[in-house]
Amino acid sequence: MAIRKVAAMGNPILYRIAEPVADATDPEIARLANDMKETLIDIGGSGIAAPQVFESLRLVVYRYSTRLDENAREQADPWVTLVNPVLTPIGGEMISGWGRCLSIPGLHGKVPRHKSLSMTYQDLSGEEITVQASGALATLLQHECDHLDGVLYPMRMDDISKLEFNAEPGHLAQDIADGVNVWPVLRDLVDAWPGREQWMDN
Repeated sequence: MAIRKVAAMGNPILYRIAEPVADATDPEIARLANDMKETLIDIGGSGIAAPQVFESLRLVVYRYSTRLDENAREQADPWVTLVNPVLTPIGGEMISGWGRCLSIPGLHGKVPRHKSLSMTYQDLSGEEITVQASGALATLLQHECDHLDGVLYPMRMDDISKLEFNAEPGHLAQDIADGVNVWPVLRDLVDAWPGREQWMDN
């Protein structure tokens, strides 16, 4: 296993449509998935797609935990590997939520996403699995699978004024003050922000 370098916004590999994985059981795919897991642990992230580590393949690794959703049930093994995932929105309801990206360090933005979806994928044994997701998990899955189609979250934003530096989370702070539910890891940015009171007083 190895910690991989993460491609940053602007690198051409992040804008390509990734190739399908020919064989989910290939040991090289398992090795790549393990490298992606190690990279996430090293960085402290929740999800990563293969193009972000310079492999143009339809592969995603994520961990779903209370870092993203306080209501998430902690599991002995929270790690999930998605091989050739296909997302299908359920209904037309959209929600706008805050997110960050390993390939866009230092920033966060508010992005519209489908509230609910169905996903079909293979695991590393080749088994095909179908799951349904909503809320925080659906948002995470859409973010990571966008990487497989060459899409970064600013490309989804409908209000670029909601793209902010992590050190100055003004609009994010306002949303939290207004009772908007955000990922716990993002609330931490606001809790640590020295300018919070000045922003809220204006």
